[in-house]
Amino acid sequence: MDDTFRRGPMLLLAGRSNRALAQEIGEILGTPHDGATIRDFADGEIFVRIDHNARGRDVFIVQSTGAPAENMLELLLLLDAAKRASAARVTAVIPYFGYGRQDRKDQPRVAIGAKLMANLVVAAGADRVVSIDFHQHQIQGFFDIPVDHLYAAPVLTRYFRDKGLRDLVIVAPDVGAAKMARGYAKRLGGTFAIIDKRRPAPNMSQVLNVVGDVDGKNCILTDDLVDTGGTLANAVVALKEHGAKAVYAMATHALLSGLASERLSSVPLEEMVVTNTIHIPQERRFDQLTVLSVAGLLANAIQFIHSNESVSQLFEITEDKGQPGGEAPAAD
Repeated sequence: MDDTFRRGPMLLLAGRSNRALAQEIGEILGTPHDGATIRDFADGEIFVRIDHNARGRDVFIVQSTGAPAENMLELLLLLDAAKRASAARVTAVIPYFGYGRQDRKDQPRVAIGAKLMANLVVAAGADRVVSIDFHQHQIQGFFDIPVDHLYAAPVLTRYFRDKGLRDLVIVAPDVGAAKMARGYAKRLGGTFAIIDKRRPAPNMSQVLNVVGDVDGKNCILTDDLVDTGGTLANAVVALKEHGAKAVYAMATHALLSGLASERLSSVPLEEMVVTNTIHIPQERRFDQLTVLSVAGLLANAIQFIHSNESVSQLFEITEDKGQPGGEAPAAD
């Protein structure tokens, strides 16, 4: 008999990187998420134990893998523990895939971190990966196992549709975000603009020009993640200098590293809208920050995978039905 038909009930586990999101997913699915004990030894090593019988079960492990590096290590240990406990299938649910920006050799003698992390996830025992908004789509090909790549676009789009903003311009903060911004412009019924910038050093950017009409318009800056906030802060100032009426921003992953919160709260930004793929501690939050949940999107994906249904159903769900679908923000 095929393993698909022998697979037992679902077992939802969570690492420590984003327990609040895992709890919300568990509540939607009607199953507890706290089936594993994770603690640190005195020397800093991580101890992982699955507290329930995993033999023959369909195991889903929720863990974002951004910094610190221990988050990735926790995921690897949980995968290994599930595999050694004779789970029928182990799915790594990685809302934010850390090291995704290290996806190529852009200079001599550097590591391709995204590929290395993908190799580790596979080697640890994952049979499948679920993630949201990879930094580059080709990262799916770094894994030698099936990958369900979901998109937060419908969650973000629905929020701004409900705001009813008029004279809307969707702005790409750089060339890399242009395709995403054009997709949002199409869905929100706005026009498109782009920031022409250069990056003199990592985590530093300099705005050179704004390409597009933003004078007197409501502008929404869009990107897949916000890290130090420098690019967005500079873009907000540039848009206001070019006559923008109001400037909003949205991003899937809110790393908010270093002085990001201070930077973004000190510029004329109406609202910064992000999702909860990464846990945002209270000290990194600021008045303009709004956090939307992707728990429904991930819960739907987990349920479809567990019941052996096509995850592509998520791409067919319309935003008007109020469902957390996974439609890609492509322009075409």
